[in-house]
Amino acid sequence: QVQLVESGGGLVQAGGSLRLSCAASGAFSSRDMGWFRPAPGKERVFVCHISRIGGIAYYADFVKGRFTISRDNAKNTLFLQMNSLKPEDTAVYYCAASVSNPGLSYRYYETQRYNYWGQGTQVTVSS
Repeated sequence: QVQLVESGGGLVQAGGSLRLSCAASGAFSSRDMGWFRPAPGKERVFVCHISRIGGIAYYADFVKGRFTISRDNAKNTLFLQMNSLKPEDTAVYYCAASVSNPGLSYRYYETQRYNYWGQGTQVTVSS
């Protein structure tokens, strides 16, 4: 079992930056981690992922080059550095964790890969 608590959201002007954090309880280093956000007609859309092995990162095309995901296994914390923010980035951002040592049943961009979710943190980007 793991609990996830996001922080760092807020109001920022277009072009600005925010850094989100996700503090995890329980086993962390053995889990794949991701960030998701809602989209019109969809409850949660993949934003980015970082693997438990090697810290390999994957990004959705709409954030590639602007967002950076990272993790600090010693502190059980996941981060999302968000730069060059756009009004369309406005959303609640959710941190997600897989089970420990997950298999390959689901891909990194699928919500089914993640079994644990935080409550979300609101990011609002004004134009």
